[in-house]
Amino acid sequence: MPVSLKKRIMQLSLSLLLCLLLMAAAISLLGLRDQLATADLAVVPGNTVNADGTPSKRLQARLDAAIKLFKAGQCKAILVSGATGEEGLDEATVMKAYLLKQGVPETAIYTDSHGINTFETARYTALLLKEKGWNSTILVSQFFHMARFQLAMKKFGVATSGHVHADYFELRDIYSLTREVFAYFEYTFRNPQLG
Repeated sequence: MPVSLKKRIMQLSLSLLLCLLLMAAAISLLGLRDQLATADLAVVPGNTVNADGTPSKRLQARLDAAIKLFKAGQCKAILVSGATGEEGLDEATVMKAYLLKQGVPETAIYTDSHGINTFETARYTALLLKEKGWNSTILVSQFFHMARFQLAMKKFGVATSGHVHADYFELRDIYSLTREVFAYFEYTFRNPQLG
């Protein structure tokens, strides 16, 4: 391979790595800087549930953040959105059960068992807001998920007043953050009408 070609490949590789790092930093800064606001609905996407039917620590941290918002009067209701995972359990049902145990009234909990991904959660959120005549949401998830979560909501015309990240961190977040950089670009070009 000619030296000039090797040099160009190396420069391109370094440029791509720099872009990845800058995007990861921007996603992290957005997600870690909570934007507290009052909204009609807190939206919590699903995640892994344990085999015993309880939320994983990551999912529980999301729910705890939403409960805190609800008890502080910063949202009227909470939407839990998920699907049936590898464990064979409906994430939304598990999430609702946890909220009920923590004292959130059933009348303030809405479930979406078709939230197989962030895009579908946004689609259902838009329908629920329209049905209830509500105008705003506050998003609750892991810090690395917040940029794509906001983007998905925007694609469906959902107004986001703010966001709060779950207070739970693990080594796996490094992988998740890297994945989010690529997922964000994919969502940028995704058409809500096409799914």
